[in-house]
Amino acid sequence: MTFVVTENCIKCKFTDCVDVCPVDCFREGPNFLVIDPDECIDCTLCEPECPANAIFAEDELPTGQEMFIQLNAELSKQWPVITEVKSPLPDAEEWNGKTGKIDLLEK
Repeated sequence: MTFVVTENCIKCKFTDCVDVCPVDCFREGPNFLVIDPDECIDCTLCEPECPANAIFAEDELPTGQEMFIQLNAELSKQWPVITEVKSPLPDAEEWNGKTGKIDLLEK
């Protein structure tokens, strides 16, 4: 099992989760973070740190978010590691909690 970043991270990209990760498994894209499933050690530290509640255990994903398992695996091979907290996107609070953002994901 691994942890998965889901849709609510899109256009928010809070990085509080990055700071607590002991194995640097987060990868950063233009408007989304992903978790490298090969690096994640299932420590559970990131999940409660996400202000957008966008991180879930793979076997506890909300209905409709299953596609993010493959998306995290795919994009984690393309995007660089992020190890330091950065400011969220400027309009993160406006996007936090909105649904239907998958088409806004920038790869």
